Amino acid sequence: MILLDTHAWVRWLHPEISRSLPEPLRQWLRSAEDTFAISVISTLEVAQLVRKGTLKLPLPLPDWFDVALERADIQCLPVTPRLLHASTALPDIHKDPADRIIIATAQARGALLVTADETIQTYPNLSTVWANPSSMAGPAEGEAP
Repeated sequence: MILLDTHAWVRWLHPEISRSLPEPLRQWLRSAEDTFAISVISTLEVAQLVRKGTLKLPLPLPDWFDVALERADIQCLPVTPRLLHASTALPDIHKDPADRIIIATAQARGALLVTADETIQTYPNLSTVWANPSSMAGPAEGEAP
């Protein structure tokens, strides 16, 4: 499973409205055969950015979510009490609760997390990718990275 951090999700779908993904990463994602997913907390982050006016999407919310998930074939993973607990047990490297939930989701699912956040990339027991995916082997279908 490939878990997209919130900014990676928006950049993957809309390079024209946000800073684009690095081209090697975009090519790697295009060729990936694994399932793509986001944490449901990313939908909250997107809604907050739209409300603040820092993110403008080509469709209004919540219509954009339908396109950005169903039509893009991206799974939306739920937040559970166990997952929330796991996010609070993480080392205090990152203070943002939403990012901690995304980290805990990736760890619980054995997912490869696509993120530019260098603080997230320092977490133990977490596989991340951003600028240079060719330096790592891609996850095989059905296998955790």
